[in-house]
Amino acid sequence: MTGFEMFWPMVAHAFLVFCLYALLVVRRAAVVRAGKVERIAFRENLAEPEESRVVNKAIANQFELPVLFYAVSVLLFMTEADNFVAVVLAWFFVVARYVQAAMQLSGNLPLRRLSFMLGFVALFLMWLWLVAWMATS
Repeated sequence: MTGFEMFWPMVAHAFLVFCLYALLVVRRAAVVRAGKVERIAFRENLAEPEESRVVNKAIANQFELPVLFYAVSVLLFMTEADNFVAVVLAWFFVVARYVQAAMQLSGNLPLRRLSFMLGFVALFLMWLWLVAWMATS
């Protein structure tokens, strides 16, 4: 291992967030051009059309549970517990976040819920791995 494997899942998650922001800009521009809403509605946080509201919510979701992902990832790196197990769990979490975002955008609630739970379990296992590592070191 080169020592940076723990950071690649974080980079991949950040890329997901950047892509969601780009999609939000595109969707908001489309609803403004279509005359569904005035541009000021976004600045004033007024009623947002469904086309962009779903993306906005997907972005908000990327700043809830992932905060714990970033914290544990850095802690795993700092404690040198960022081995194969930790990296696999991190990638599993990030893939689950990609699936969850895609399912949220497509409206597939059952798969969205499942992907959230799988990511949650992976994240919980990362924290358990950190605790076990610190307890036995």
